Amino acid sequence: MRGVVLEGPRDIQVIDREDPRIIDPTDAIIRITATCICGSDLWPYRGEDDSRHQVMGHEYVGVVTEIGAEVTTLKVGDPVVGSFVISDNTCEICQAGYQSKCVHAEFVAYTVGTQAEYARIPFADGTLVKTPGEPDPEIVPSLLAASDVLGTGWFAAVAAEVGPGKTVAVVGDGAVGLMGVLAAKELGAERIIVSSRHADRQALAREFGATDVLAERGEDFVAKVKEFTNGFGAHSVIEAVGTAESFAQARKSVRPGGHVGFVGIAHDVQIPGDELFFDEIHLHGGPAPVRRFLPELIGLIWERKIDPGKVFDLTLPLEQAAEGYRAMDERRATKVLLTL
Repeated sequence: MRGVVLEGPRDIQVIDREDPRIIDPTDAIIRITATCICGSDLWPYRGEDDSRHQVMGHEYVGVVTEIGAEVTTLKVGDPVVGSFVISDNTCEICQAGYQSKCVHAEFVAYTVGTQAEYARIPFADGTLVKTPGEPDPEIVPSLLAASDVLGTGWFAAVAAEVGPGKTVAVVGDGAVGLMGVLAAKELGAERIIVSSRHADRQALAREFGATDVLAERGEDFVAKVKEFTNGFGAHSVIEAVGTAESFAQARKSVRPGGHVGFVGIAHDVQIPGDELFFDEIHLHGGPAPVRRFLPELIGLIWERKIDPGKVFDLTLPLEQAAEGYRAMDERRATKVLLTL
């Protein structure tokens, strides 16, 4: 099969990879019908994580082609959406709603690589969710978004305790930040303030529900948020970047007693203990337990109540994955969908 491999910094290649096969009885093999490039893929692409000869991709929709002897909820031919973290969905941690920390958790990006024609999905019963039927092509991009960025933005909003009547600040205008805007709107936020300097992303943020779009960053953004909230700060803040600067901006934008949901992969983020102590805020985040939200999100998409697939602004065939990575790295695209 054909699949994307990172051979070194900014060296993306599409090569012949070995076809996956059933190894454990809880496995399923899926034929991938759509996949994409994630903002988190850019960290190793830029050399930040020193990855070489790394299979790439962790967002996917597909069709089951083979199942192991112990798979009970799936059959060959089922259309499915999968989480970017493998989980059994039955252990004590999964049952508490944190499938991304399952006792069997592994990141699809590091071990499976779904920017490919096929994939072996361990613990298929716990990782894959069937769609209600064969999806119309027009909603496939939205189902693909549910596999990670929508589920991650949704988790960020839930972790930030977004709800009716609240003011929400969103730090980050990439795909996850935009999905956080969509989630905040769906969860009933009254005011949604977004930090963005890109006209196309600003427009999409407004379409997803942002009430205020600010070009300011850092302390200037914090000052604006406080100006809008009688000096208090936002009730809820979504941090969707993962840098020291973005985290500081998020932490300072929230009011005392407020909540920060942080889902940007942290790079060089440090929080002085004394500042954290005196801020009196709630911090909750990490790799999103997307599997917790998949059934609900698939339902909303299926019923055409949300359209997160609008976040894809460039579609390329799998063989042109290298161009997709360049486009996202150079900010010519927000999120790239790869067709097979």
